[in-house]
Amino acid sequence: MRVLLDENVDRKLKRSFDATHEVVTVRERGWSGKTNGDLLTSAEAEFDVLFTLDRNMRYQQHLSKYDLAVVLVTAVSNKRSVIETAMPEVNALLPSVRPGRLYVVSA
Repeated sequence: MRVLLDENVDRKLKRSFDATHEVVTVRERGWSGKTNGDLLTSAEAEFDVLFTLDRNMRYQQHLSKYDLAVVLVTAVSNKRSVIETAMPEVNALLPSVRPGRLYVVSA
């Protein structure tokens, strides 16, 4: 599974994903600064999942029209140490995600 980490996610979190997943950051892909709509359009051609901390994305975008799943982690902080607490659940969830759906995981 190909996972794209949104700009608001610490790049070091890549190590917390199961080795079976290919994880790339928005910055590595050269997509820094794209709006959410443009990012989703670009990402759906190359990735299976967008991993984000952006709580507003679910209200600003019609996620069902995109050919990728969005995993949103909600937490009291964007710190990697906080987000890492959700990673076992995220890794268990990833094999079953479906395009056009939003999955919310709490940290």
